[in-house]
Amino acid sequence: MPESIAGRSIAPQPLTQLSEEESLFRSVAREFAEKEIGPHVEAMDREGVFQQELIEKFFAQGYMGIEVPETYGGSGGSFFLSVLAIEEFARVDTSASVIIDVHNTLVNYALLRWGTEQQKRTHLPRLARDTVGAYALSEPNAGSDAFGLETRARDEGDYFVLNGRKLWITNAKEAGLFVVFATVNRELGYKGITAFLVERDTPGFSVGKKEDKLGVRASSTCELILDDCRVPKSNVLGEVGKGYRVAIETLNQGRIGIGAQMVGVACGALEVAVRYAKERKQFGRPIADFQAIQFQLARLATEVEAARLMTYNAARLKEAGKPFVKEAAMTKYFCSQVAERVASETIEIFGGYGYTKDYPVEKYLRDAKIGKIYEGTSFMQLQTIAKLILGE
Repeated sequence: MPESIAGRSIAPQPLTQLSEEESLFRSVAREFAEKEIGPHVEAMDREGVFQQELIEKFFAQGYMGIEVPETYGGSGGSFFLSVLAIEEFARVDTSASVIIDVHNTLVNYALLRWGTEQQKRTHLPRLARDTVGAYALSEPNAGSDAFGLETRARDEGDYFVLNGRKLWITNAKEAGLFVVFATVNRELGYKGITAFLVERDTPGFSVGKKEDKLGVRASSTCELILDDCRVPKSNVLGEVGKGYRVAIETLNQGRIGIGAQMVGVACGALEVAVRYAKERKQFGRPIADFQAIQFQLARLATEVEAARLMTYNAARLKEAGKPFVKEAAMTKYFCSQVAERVASETIEIFGGYGYTKDYPVEKYLRDAKIGKIYEGTSFMQLQTIAKLILGE
């Protein structure tokens, strides 16, 4: 029976209990991923190219502007809906999930949080309608040391002139708008970092080679080259010298998106393993009848559920305006571990078949590995968690 405090009835809800809107959204996202993305996953992974027609469908169905208010042409949804979409897409194809994750949780969020009204009116309708966004922080010598940027921004009156290279930039091949971080004065350290909105067709800006990756192969990861790239001062996102705040706050919530990705990867791998265990027969019986397989599946299912609970909790904290940085770091760290472990052990359930590309589990393992690396390595998450629990 619900307790009553000061005459107000309190009925706590289970963490995974979704509202009617959230439940419907998840069902629609799952059906879309299975029917629209699913048939193309193998070919896109093999060719290392994401189909443009699918991205157009992402826009048409509102998956590229989930949190963008309707006044700017978006869906006017919540951060939690973004998390659900990221999870459901990753369950079918991690590359598809990466595209909507970076676009929604990094690029759209950065504009919503730091953009001027003019910047929002100029860019958000495009980002919700037909323009992919990319987030350019990493450099050849600035990976985990994200603020050791060497890309320079020189003040020239009404413009900043950017020079440098960016590396490992997700969505770069498809993107039309980039959030680019550069330093206006390296002697100031992180206080010199500034965020800029850079259009793809800006003179002096070009996209370099696409990386040939182990996993998430259809998701583009490219080098960016800035050679006397002139960016109007009206395209500064936030304040000059405050780009580190844009980066930190954006990546903090982005970790929850990565957690959702990894939950989707683990869930997808587990589901195909369960189906296979029911179908595959040895010694005249489905291997699902053997206790060893049952216990292995039970343990993996428990870990997936724990990862999902952590992800949903971090997302709910963020939406409620509560502190969530520690929980977000824990989510990314734990979920990436779970995804890799689940994907690896499901290959063992498939036996020799799992080691071939004829079955989907090997791809889940290749895709899972990136969860420990991008948007802050597992070591960086541990460092963040340690600082917070030690009160530094």
